[in-house]
Amino acid sequence: MSYYRQGPPGRGGSVTIGIPPVTPMLRMIIIVNAVLFLPMMLPGVREALIQYLALTPNSVLSGMVWQIATYMGLHAGLGHIFFNMLLLWMFSGELERIWGPKAYLQYYLVCGIGGGLAIFLQGLFRGGEIPTLGASGALYGMIVAYGMLFAERRVLFMMMFPMKARTFALIFFFFALYYNFAAVSDGVSHIGHLGGAVTGFIYLKRAWRIDKLYKEIRWRIQRRRFKVMMGENDDRDRWIN
Repeated sequence: MSYYRQGPPGRGGSVTIGIPPVTPMLRMIIIVNAVLFLPMMLPGVREALIQYLALTPNSVLSGMVWQIATYMGLHAGLGHIFFNMLLLWMFSGELERIWGPKAYLQYYLVCGIGGGLAIFLQGLFRGGEIPTLGASGALYGMIVAYGMLFAERRVLFMMMFPMKARTFALIFFFFALYYNFAAVSDGVSHIGHLGGAVTGFIYLKRAWRIDKLYKEIRWRIQRRRFKVMMGENDDRDRWIN
């Protein structure tokens, strides 16, 4: 459980607690998830939704490819949807303010689908009969984005331990990495968390665009060669490459 602080403690050791914004697309995502959760409380409907919309690797192989995306709209219980939507509210509203609703929704869906693909691929090797549901893959992508864009901002891990947002995101990632390969299963799809986080990182770094990645690496190498020198008879600084 986490909550973020808008910055380092102010003068006199005071702490400014920031209230996350509820932006339009974030609100719409929460509403959609809540609406889809209501029929999950009806036993007959619940089984049908899980069968057709939750992600079951064997079902995807048989043609239900939409499950790689639709699984993120279902949740197993009240606690599941509550904590997912709570963390989504805490760590993604400001991302929508920066990116805009369209880019925010696109990133949310890309991370969720990335998590779905990871679940599907691992299911091919570990057995593909167990359905997976929940928006945690997309949520982990949002946490990665928050940690990258607001790296120095202070957050409260478990509401008690202050740390940088970058550190918080790394802790979430390594927890998911460790538990994914742990011998004892806890019923949580950690590979979905990893898939969403890695997809979000690749998406933000544009690593999927090889040409842009090459240009960025080349630019960073060239930038290291720049020097700043002052002419002997000139009062102004001159930039010399």
